[in-house]
Amino acid sequence: MGRIVLSLCLLGLLLGCSSTPTSATSTQAHGRFVARQLDFEGHQFRYQVFVPATAATPPGARPLVLFLHGSGERGDDGLKPTLAGIGPWLTQNPDTFPALVVFPQVPENEEWRGRNARMALAVLDAASAEFAADPRRIYLTGISMGGYGSWELALTRPDQFAALVPICGALRAPRADRPGLMVDQVANADDPYQATVARLRDVPTWIFHGALDQLVPTTDDRAIAAASQQLGAGWRYTEYPDVPHNAWDPTYRNPAMWQWLFSQQRH
Repeated sequence: MGRIVLSLCLLGLLLGCSSTPTSATSTQAHGRFVARQLDFEGHQFRYQVFVPATAATPPGARPLVLFLHGSGERGDDGLKPTLAGIGPWLTQNPDTFPALVVFPQVPENEEWRGRNARMALAVLDAASAEFAADPRRIYLTGISMGGYGSWELALTRPDQFAALVPICGALRAPRADRPGLMVDQVANADDPYQATVARLRDVPTWIFHGALDQLVPTTDDRAIAAASQQLGAGWRYTEYPDVPHNAWDPTYRNPAMWQWLFSQQRH
């Protein structure tokens, strides 16, 4: 029941303000979602942007979080990506969350690969320009399929993101029924874990996973964490001992994660 109420509250926020453009210099007392769309490579993609309350953001350009959803939020409505992961947290904290959050969406039965990876970066560019994001404080996070996508996008643009928070993701396909769930950027590497860390070693990264996850086992994230230690990258890895696949709710509820994330910036 709580999830239903939360989803209805979020839908009310979305429908209540989705068509109202927001100026980068406008003053608003409450954080809100706005709807946008992007024509990209012959397809129209809908996405949402959470615009924080003016009082919650520091002076000047605003930090931006790019959020990549999981398999259950695929589609073309532009709304479902806001119903799991960061979206419910924003609904609970609409006036205090201090950053823009961008929610691109993958079509049904597709992954964060190829055109969809390029689309997500194009959506990021469009939202960054429209809402005056601080280019030094662009952050990337994703859940499950979006955890894979976080690695894909970060490896595509290793110099753009100030920090990464991949949640219950991996680099290789986790099981036989999802052969397309993978990260193309290191698919041909002899050691994809070492290759990932070597390319992103200067990007602060905090990985989260549930130890009881049966949909995306911890194997790859543990291997990435081990490679980080071997190469001296200093990445963080948190494994929740009693958590199955949903490692995102405890992660996004963790004030220490947000404090760490927003303390990072590119120089």
